[in-house]
Amino acid sequence: MENAKAILTSQTIEGWRLILSDAGRFWAFRQAPFSIDALRAGADPAVDADTFAEVRDAVERQEEIARQVTS
Repeated sequence: MENAKAILTSQTIEGWRLILSDAGRFWAFRQAPFSIDALRAGADPAVDADTFAEVRDAVERQEEIARQVTS
């Protein structure tokens, strides 16, 4: 990954691990597993996007799915 760019410390998402690929694509992986119900509802523990803002939005959509099944 010699061409990889550093992720700024301001670019964090609590509870998710971020990776910036050599191609500059952001990946986020949930550190704790979703419940079975959240997974069945469509929550995805791994998302990717072109920008930090997009990956942050994708993470929020997954967390919202999980919140809906636990509310």
